[in-house]
Amino acid sequence: MQNILICDDERDIVSALKIYLSSEGYGLYEAYTGRQALEAVRKHTIHLILMDIMMPEMDGISATAKLREECNVPIILLTAKSEDTDKVLGLNVGADDYITKPFNPVEVLARVRSQLRRYTTLGGMEQQPSRLVIGPIVLDDEAKTVTVDGEGVNLTPIEYNILLLLMKHPGRVYSSTQIYEQVWNEAAYGSEGAVAVHIRHLREKLEINPSDPRYLKVVWGLGYKMEP
Repeated sequence: MQNILICDDERDIVSALKIYLSSEGYGLYEAYTGRQALEAVRKHTIHLILMDIMMPEMDGISATAKLREECNVPIILLTAKSEDTDKVLGLNVGADDYITKPFNPVEVLARVRSQLRRYTTLGGMEQQPSRLVIGPIVLDDEAKTVTVDGEGVNLTPIEYNILLLLMKHPGRVYSSTQIYEQVWNEAAYGSEGAVAVHIRHLREKLEINPSDPRYLKVVWGLGYKMEP
């Protein structure tokens, strides 16, 4: 069974999300502050987190940043339309996606399924050798690990899948739209900016000098590629 943690200080929202998700057979846990979310993740096996941004004690952005120090489970932020800046900030600190209130139940289920599918399969695209090597970067798709010069690198599911896509096709340029549609498995509809955020995170984790990357290159006006 896959377990989902729902964290929102509004109990009605938690109840509504539980109704949406209960019919899918997920195990559901509740939290009402960021601190409670951290405690729940430490106590239980959690496979996905739905995290509100505006909460007492510890807000969703701070909780997401703290969680990324401890685990890589997908985090979907729950945001109001007025929180566009917070959405970007949430992606910057490690969130994988966001859903805007008021919720469309169909969208909630679709995004949850999509994130869980990526998290459990981590790269189910066309079959390639499971161990990919470019320079000091080694991705083992069977073990689901990434190392640089033999040192383990902690990637989120989205970061892992972007890297997997690019390392499977070294030298090939992928546009932001192509990356988004293959990794998020949905139409981009103006969401390509999320790709740039995750690419920056990957550079910070993989490159000696992220501002002058040796391997994860931008091709201006066209997209990104892994330099063979």
